[in-house]
Amino acid sequence: MTEPSKPEGGKEDELAGTEQPFVQHLFELRDRLLKALYGVAAIFAVLAFYPGPSRLYDLLAMPLVKALPEGSRMIAVGVVSPFLVPIKVTVLAAIGLALPWILYQVWAFVAPGLYKHEKKLVLPLVAASTLLFYTGAAFCYFFVFGQAFPAIQRMAPMSVAVSPDIEVYLDFVITMFIAFGVAFEVPIVVVILARMNIVTIAQFKAFRTYFVVGAAAVAALATPPDPVSMIALLVPMYLLYEVGIWAAQIFIKHTKVPEDEGNSAKI
Repeated sequence: MTEPSKPEGGKEDELAGTEQPFVQHLFELRDRLLKALYGVAAIFAVLAFYPGPSRLYDLLAMPLVKALPEGSRMIAVGVVSPFLVPIKVTVLAAIGLALPWILYQVWAFVAPGLYKHEKKLVLPLVAASTLLFYTGAAFCYFFVFGQAFPAIQRMAPMSVAVSPDIEVYLDFVITMFIAFGVAFEVPIVVVILARMNIVTIAQFKAFRTYFVVGAAAVAALATPPDPVSMIALLVPMYLLYEVGIWAAQIFIKHTKVPEDEGNSAKI
């Protein structure tokens, strides 16, 4: 029996012997998806019991309700909206809270096929991107909504009775959460582009002015029509851009491909 060939220099490929049949990969993918779904279902069950869908929606609507004129309340235009909208909020909250568990299942599925230096590259990015998305959504809820909604109400004509629909408000909030969550991923984009040698650190530094102009355009489109919300998104995006440049230099230094693994990857 012939022995499997070794890479140059006598270094064995660290992934040798880990190959699995395609069907086995499908079974593994199914198991990971089910585990992710079970995690979401478990958190949904807890949230449905306490604090409950209605209370969750009240928490989500609190920034707007506080800004409404005294005596005003939100309305439900759809017949089943008072029931379905809080359920949607509970499902979205369960997915959001289960995001680390979902990403862990993704990581567990792909990790066996990665080299050590690739694991050092992917795992910190997954953890950091999750944390940044949470930070962006929290910043939007606790700061931007608290500043934007009162400003919008002050601009409303006295002849208009402000009674927002609960389903329209939910769509608006989801859009804002996604916009701020994605905007806070700027450092991750910078690190990935720099690590893949698509854009150099020097080019990122030279592009600062262009980034500010682009970030201002994104902030104007993604936020409500008031300057406070626009600045509230623009300033963090620029600061995170600078953080991304700084982090990329450190990340590149600590995730270089070792010489032996580089040779193995070429075999």
